[in-house]
Amino acid sequence: MTVLAPFDGSELAETALQRAETFADSRDESVVALTVFPDDPAFAVERGWVDSPDSYEPETLCERFEHRVDELVDATYRCETPDSSDVLTATATDDITRTIRQVAAELDVSVIFIGTENAGRISTPVTSVGSPLSKDPQYDVHIVRHTE
Repeated sequence: MTVLAPFDGSELAETALQRAETFADSRDESVVALTVFPDDPAFAVERGWVDSPDSYEPETLCERFEHRVDELVDATYRCETPDSSDVLTATATDDITRTIRQVAAELDVSVIFIGTENAGRISTPVTSVGSPLSKDPQYDVHIVRHTE
């Protein structure tokens, strides 16, 4: 089985990734760190990944995030761009959540470790992937709320 850790570069995501590695080691499972870069430059600016929409280059960010993951843990890194949403009202968060679910199903994950700034603040924020992912009965979910 596999432990999945969505990785957005935040401190909480780093902590979640490190905890995922500790958990996976105890069960002799592998860890996959997953970053999903939506086709939404404004989202990238909001997340602090880039300074302006014009500088949003997912390929460059994939390399940067992979390097950071390699510094933190021994894990496989995956970078995904969601398929274009057929739903006109889908948000970047919807696209990210859908992509995480698809990868989780493909990898047959046992646990997802989520650590995002939004999931750490409130339990069901509009911009968090934590709540929709935690509702899926296919895997357990560990939400990291503190970096200590």
